[in-house]
Amino acid sequence: MTSRAAPKLSVRNLWKIYGPNPRRIVSGAFRDMTHERRLEHVREARHFVAAADVSFDVHEGRIFVIMGLSGSGKSTVLRAVSRLDEPTCGQVFLDDTDLLTASPRALIEIRRRKMGMVFQSFGLLPHLDVMQNVAFPLKAQGLPRDRREARAREMIDLVGLKGRERSYPHQLSGGQQQRVGIARSLAVEPELWFLDEPFSALDPLIRAQMQDEFLRLQKQLHKTIVFVTHDFLEALKLADTICIMKDGEIVQIGAPAEIVLRPANAYVREFIGDVPLAHVLRAGDVMSPPRNDGRAHPSVPPEAILEDAIRLFGETTETVDVVGADGAVLGSLQPLQVIRSLHHDGPGPDR
Repeated sequence: MTSRAAPKLSVRNLWKIYGPNPRRIVSGAFRDMTHERRLEHVREARHFVAAADVSFDVHEGRIFVIMGLSGSGKSTVLRAVSRLDEPTCGQVFLDDTDLLTASPRALIEIRRRKMGMVFQSFGLLPHLDVMQNVAFPLKAQGLPRDRREARAREMIDLVGLKGRERSYPHQLSGGQQQRVGIARSLAVEPELWFLDEPFSALDPLIRAQMQDEFLRLQKQLHKTIVFVTHDFLEALKLADTICIMKDGEIVQIGAPAEIVLRPANAYVREFIGDVPLAHVLRAGDVMSPPRNDGRAHPSVPPEAILEDAIRLFGETTETVDVVGADGAVLGSLQPLQVIRSLHHDGPGPDR
């Protein structure tokens, strides 16, 4: 779904270049060069491009997942957007504020009051208990003790750690520690939430549980989220929009179903090679126009995964209707159509 409202976060022509003098590299005629010439220009100057001309929008309440292999530039982009690392050039707008021109003092206030951040390393302070860790950013804001503890207790309850308020990090499991990190980042009620590989240090079972917990929280809180991962299945599970990166450049941006059904190139197809499409695609992604044969058919909502819809087909059932919340039939599914949608060699833009 594409929102017509102005994006909450807008990134435009973002570059991150490493080397002796990256600012000099992007001065002068750099703006007038073609993209390929810019890349050559950086290499000729013996500098390294970590992010090249990155542009994207994130609308309010949506989960935007940046993914790619190690070295693709995904974490570099997140750190540049949040100005944990200074971008070489570009623009990053949070609402109407360009974060790249904000003064150090203004940026500190934006981070304290409008941003939340969660990283792969839990980053908990070992000498503070759960309550103190969660309340720590509120203490930095200067909130009175009673108010910050009330807010911290609310967040601790939200992430399912009620009763562990006085536990120390070493007394918690990895999943519990990450829950504390999530609660701490939410304590300031951020408008924009950055998460960089937050679950990758957890074992597979706990990781799956944390993904479910994350989606539960998002249903309640409706945060605007930039989430970085190298795991395509995680991206498919969590994202409203996926941005795939390679060598510092964006390869494709789209909804999960769009990425799966219409991969931009061979690089993207490599990611979807082993994806269980029946668990990813939804009825609304592959439905055809309604089949008006005068018969009653089993029905599913458009957000139902195909695996659930497939179970409704039987010896006498050749059509499953896709029905909206108002009861209107939006489209239909037929067995052959579903089979084709689950075949990876279906049509794409470069085939």
